[in-house]
Order: sequence, then structure tokens, then C-alpha cells
Amino acid sequence: RDAQESRGLGDVYKRQMLRRAMGKKKPEEMAKQRETFREGAISIDVDGDLAMKIFDLVEKFAGYGFNKSHSAAYAVVSYQTLWLKTHYPAPFMAAVLTSDMQNTDKIVIFVEECREMGLELVLPDVNQSDFGFTVNDSGAVVYGLGAVKGVGEGPIEAIMKGRESVGQFTDIFHFCKSIDKSKLNKRVMEALVRCGAFDAIGPCDDIGESRALLFGCIEDALKAADQNAKNAAAGMIDMFGEVEEEANIDPYLDYQGKVRDWTPKQQLNGEKETLGLFVTGHPFDEYEREVRRMARTKIANVQASKSNQKLAGIVVSLRVMKTKRGGNMAILTLDDRSGRIDVRLFSETYDKFREKILVDHLLVVEAEVKHDSYNDSLGANVVNLWSITEARNQFCSGLSINLDHQKLKAHFVRELNETLAPFQQDGTQVWVNYQGQTAKAKLSLGADFK
Repeated sequence: RDAQESRGLGDVYKRQMLRRAMGKKKPEEMAKQRETFREGAISIDVDGDLAMKIFDLVEKFAGYGFNKSHSAAYAVVSYQTLWLKTHYPAPFMAAVLTSDMQNTDKIVIFVEECREMGLELVLPDVNQSDFGFTVNDSGAVVYGLGAVKGVGEGPIEAIMKGRESVGQFTDIFHFCKSIDKSKLNKRVMEALVRCGAFDAIGPCDDIGESRALLFGCIEDALKAADQNAKNAAAGMIDMFGEVEEEANIDPYLDYQGKVRDWTPKQQLNGEKETLGLFVTGHPFDEYEREVRRMARTKIANVQASKSNQKLAGIVVSLRVMKTKRGGNMAILTLDDRSGRIDVRLFSETYDKFREKILVDHLLVVEAEVKHDSYNDSLGANVVNLWSITEARNQFCSGLSINLDHQKLKAHFVRELNETLAPFQQDGTQVWVNYQGQTAKAKLSLGADFK
């Protein structure tokens, strides 16, 4: 009886180990269970070859399988969500964006999906936005204030409450005056300006100029709001302030010409720091047409493969950590607007390329892309890496210049030589496609002009 119980417990343990190996979906674990299964089958008079055929079916099922009712449930949910996405695209995408509001990697993919679907995406707006993503009267998806880094639930509730009491905010000074001052501070205001939440009530249409002026107003707007609150508490009325409002005097007039406009890079970096992604543009845009000849696959479409793949993107984050052997390894996050992917550089590779790795710069990498079972996502191990300048030399066959004789000046040859002179190095071949009056030709410039 004790022997039977012991044997029974042993069988239970073996079944548990097999189920565990199936659950982890690890081929090496299943391989270990193969011989155990064969021996167990033979011990109860089941043919060994038949047992292996059964095991093969079990192993195949272990790759990815579930019962019919589970499949049916998934099919129903898939049909319902596809129907909603087809007939109510904007509300559907607003709901999806809200559900993953704190996951920047997912937001990047969903924002790109909105663009591909032709949906308008409105930046955070103090006069439109709620906590989550919503749809406005014109059918555009409005960014949720809850997705803005540096703006918590308290300030968002105060903004919505202030909007209920005054209607629409007219400018940044009116905004600060209408909000509970205990919920606002300089850090929150800076985040709102940088993400574009005041663009609609800014001083002008140019985003770089408008955000620079708004940023310069923050301190005075908060001081004016604080003084207004103190006056109200003391029962005092600011007659001059009311006169200014009635006369529609431009509140930004005193700040114009006193602040430097933000560059496109400052504007986009402000969005990345507050929203986690670029919205009004993307640094990758100016390179995309060129880079797609080197790295053809968008990050959003990358799949695991046994062969190395070329990827390209802007470095949006860099993490360097110590290895067990005392060296350094790095994890880069590349962003090509379609999506993001983490790429790893182990010690030797990182030491080789570390000087080329700069945040906010474009990189082209050759990497082995695998499925990371630990994070349930794709990961890539870098084999080679190039800056955009190096990639041009490595992958471009040459530089082609198109010339029409009717548009050339008398000293054009000298001007061309002076133009190319600073760049003449061990680079790519230069061709001239020349259109003459009666003929055309493709001329190859000498080795000195590479």
C-alpha cells in the first residue's frame, strides 16, 4: 500500500512537471519531459512509438492552444471591437488610449494608428480636455490631461471645476485667476505649456513663438492670481483689472519681443518630456524617406527572426547598467514614430559603440530580434551600429546631382568645387546628371570628390 501511494505521488509530480513545462512554453523543458513520458507509457504497457506520437501532439498544443469555448469567446470580442472601430473610430480610439494612458510605449503605437486612420488628434487643451481621452464635437480625439506627466489629479480636477464656473478660459492670466490657487504651482504650469495645453488661447498661431511667450508669462500669471485671491479675501476690488478686461487689452503685449522663440527641437522635446512622445512633429520625419532605404521595416512591423535585421530610430532613452563581470551594458529605446523597441548592447558591443550613442540622435542598428518571454515583448541584441553619417557612407551607392545648363551661372564649376570641398573625404561616389542643350550625360566625378 505504501509503495502504491508513493508511486501515485510520483505520477502526480510528473504530471505537474509536464504541465509546468507546457505552461512556460519552453522547448528545452519539453525536451526533458519527452523521455520521462516515454518511460511512463511503457511502464503501463503502452507502445513507446505511439507514446511519442501522442507526445508530439501535446508538444504542438503546448506552443499555443486553448479549448473551443475560449476560442469562441475571443472571436466574439474580436468581432465586437472590430465593429466598434469601423463604425465609431474616434470614440473607440479614445477608449483604447484611455485604457493604456500610463503606458507610453502603447500610446506611441495608438497615436500612430490614429494618424493612419485619418483621425485628428488634439493636443491637451485646458478648454477641452478631461482626465481621459475624449472626442470633441468635430470628431477629433482630444488628449487627456491625465496623460500629461507632472500634472496630477488635483490640478486636473481644479481645471475642470474652474471651467464649469467660468466657461472658457480666455488667456493664461484668466486661467490662473479662475483656478483654485492651492492646486497650481510653477511646475504644473510649465508642464501644461510644454505639452501644448494653452496653444488654443496663446498669443499667436506659431507654436514655437506662442509657447515661448506663455512660458515667460507663468510667474507673473501666478503672482497676479495670488494677488487677486488675497484681494478677494480682503473684500478689495481691482478696478484697473476689470477695466483692462472690458477694453480687451492683449495680456501678452508686454512680453512680446522680450523672449526668444522656441526652436522646433525645444518644442518637440517639451512634448516628449510631458507626454512621453512627439505629437506636433517627430525628429525622425526629416530622415524617414532616406532611412527607409537602409532599414525598410518600421519598428511597429518588426517580427522576431533568425537572421539579423536593420532598424532605425531616434534614441529616446538610454540606460547603462553594470554586469556581473564588472563591465557595462546598455539598453536603448529607439522610436521611429510608428513604435518603440528596446535594443541591448552587451559589454563588448557597448564599449565599441558608446561614443556614437546620444539621446535624441538618430541611429541605424543591425540587430538580432527575438521574443522576450520575460517581458512578453520583442527585444533586440545589437550586432552593429551606425550614426546617420556613417550609414550614408555604408549603404548609399552615391550622391547624384541633377544639373540643367539653362540654370547654371558662368562660374558654376568653381562654385560646385567650393561646395563639395569641405566634404571631400573617404565617402560615396558623386555623379552629375547633366542636361545640355542638345544632349544629356551622366558624369562620374573623380576619387578626390568623394
